[in-house]
Amino acid sequence: MAQSPFIIQEQQFQRMKTVLARLCVECAARVVFLVDRDGQTIAFHGDIGDMDTTSFSSLAAGNVAATSSMANLIGEDAFPAVVHEGERESIFISVIGRSLLVVVFDKRSTVGLVKIRAKRASYEVAAILDEAVRESAFTMANTPAFSEITDEDIDSLFS
Repeated sequence: MAQSPFIIQEQQFQRMKTVLARLCVECAARVVFLVDRDGQTIAFHGDIGDMDTTSFSSLAAGNVAATSSMANLIGEDAFPAVVHEGERESIFISVIGRSLLVVVFDKRSTVGLVKIRAKRASYEVAAILDEAVRESAFTMANTPAFSEITDEDIDSLFS
């Protein structure tokens, strides 16, 4: 089922960035991303170096989609978090409704610390996203989609 698009206002975006920045510091992460389920980066904080953030976000979303399908095959509804541990760097992905919180961290941190800190950050981000969805729904319900477009505007497109 497709979800309605929503608009994140500037102050909501800044609040999300603050949450990501705090999480990045609290768990000594290299970088923290907020990604939508379609693989689009919403926000990030930290050192991306020469990382291809577009590919990274798409792959994170694809990874969660594949893991969700695996969960269904074994009788689970979903896995709320996914961890990939590497020799030098690790990735923790937490599902927040229609978004993903992705933490890239190294040996300076632990999976346990990242999980604890990411859980609190997830609640904060979820509250901000819920607010954005509610405000967008209210605005869309009270603003006719094409009320400002006149017949002359349409005619000028085809002239």
